Amino acid sequence: MILDQIFVSNKQKQEENFEQVQTSEKPIRSVVKAISWRIIGTIDTMVISWFITGELTMAISIGSIEVITKMILYFGHERVWNLIKWRK
Repeated sequence: MILDQIFVSNKQKQEENFEQVQTSEKPIRSVVKAISWRIIGTIDTMVISWFITGELTMAISIGSIEVITKMILYFGHERVWNLIKWRK
């Protein structure tokens, strides 16, 4: 039918346009995302640690350690997911 051809044609065009869109991120974007997320995450960790321990010094110590380890883990996680073609 004519309608089938129109819909198939539009679908093919959409798929071609989708393939033309750049779907991978540059490493610097992952770094900036990691830093911004870690700021939020570290503040959260410090508040929770302060609430649990009642000691601001301990909360800052915990937050200082986790900010570095979690940024490294997040960056690696982002780069691995960037390699996965699923649903791109």
